[in-house]
Amino acid sequence: MFVRAIDESAREQRGGQTSYLLLGKGDFDSANLAITWVECGPNSQQPLHSHPGAEQAYVIVRGRGEMIVGDEREQVGPGTMILIPPGTDHAIRNPSDETLVYVSAASPPFEPADVGRWRLPA
Repeated sequence: MFVRAIDESAREQRGGQTSYLLLGKGDFDSANLAITWVECGPNSQQPLHSHPGAEQAYVIVRGRGEMIVGDEREQVGPGTMILIPPGTDHAIRNPSDETLVYVSAASPPFEPADVGRWRLPA
C-alpha cells in the first residue's frame, strides 16, 4: 500500500491557491497518473493554463467556485467533476469568502520539468 498525506507532499502556490502533489510521475512506481489536492483561498483564481497532451479532471470536495474551460464558464460545488480535454485552457476561481478545495487527476502525469517549481515541506 502506498500512502502520502498533504503535509508530506511537494507544494506550490500561485494565484492565492496552494497545490499539494500527492502523486507525481514515478512516485510509488506510478507511470500514468498525477494527483493533486488544491486549496483555493477566498477570492483567488489560478492563472489560465493548459496541459498539452494530458487530460485532467477536477473533483470539487468543499466550497463553491467558477470553472473556466476554453470559452465556457460554469458554477461548481461539492461532488462536481469537471473534465478538461488535453491542451484546453482552464482555470478555477473562488469568488467567495470560504476556502474551495478540489482534487485533480492528470493523465499522463505532469513531466518533472513541470513540477520543478514545487517545494517539499520544511
